[in-house]
Amino acid sequence: GNLEMALLSMQDIARQIPEYSIFTAGYLIRDPDHLAKVYGGPIGAEVSRRIAEAMGIQLLQAVYLGTRQVSLNQPRQVRTPADLAGVKLRMPGSKEWLFLGQALGASPTPLAFTEVYLGLKTGTIDGQDNPLPTLKSAKFYEVTRQIVLTGHLVDVLQLAISAKTWNALSAAHKAQVKGAAAKAAKFNDENRAREERELVEFFRSQGIEITTPDVEAFRRTVQAAYLKSEYAEKWPRGLLERINAVK
Repeated sequence: GNLEMALLSMQDIARQIPEYSIFTAGYLIRDPDHLAKVYGGPIGAEVSRRIAEAMGIQLLQAVYLGTRQVSLNQPRQVRTPADLAGVKLRMPGSKEWLFLGQALGASPTPLAFTEVYLGLKTGTIDGQDNPLPTLKSAKFYEVTRQIVLTGHLVDVLQLAISAKTWNALSAAHKAQVKGAAAKAAKFNDENRAREERELVEFFRSQGIEITTPDVEAFRRTVQAAYLKSEYAEKWPRGLLERINAVK
């Protein structure tokens, strides 16, 4: 009750609603367009209703955060997940994130975001994963020698408002808030995708090696790891197929 609005990750939500760990799975969402259609369609409406009931939170709009890529402080040949064996890959500290790092084939290493730059510089970690704009804004590229375009997680943030605050608004004000959220998301999503495209060339100009692995090998390995995991046991029946069917 201390906050009226916030940006929530699906990892935050999955800790409260375990079946929604499906939305934290690697290679679930194909690209930003797929993301917008999943969260902006019937599936997203169902998710919003469930979250409102379970958490007392009203989702206003899904916002594209970026597509996560692997970056390394020393170059290496990375074609398949097997090539990341033994790589100390920094991940956020929750079990959902650590599982993703393990599924990618690496040795997931929890480390606070504020410590990542120094960790890459000193070798405490060998790499990290984040969208390219984060690599730029946090200056991680200064201690990065290689970016591997795994594209393993098309990441989303949910602009959310407390149900108490939402329910106190008039119908007209609710419509205005929803409209403003949609407009802001459109601006963000278009600019974030453009920024990601442009940053590939920027990083090359900084002497960073940009490589593309066998993404299908990564996709198969990561998806198989999730399907065999305890997470998949909690996923709503048929939801994976419905998400995959969104075009």
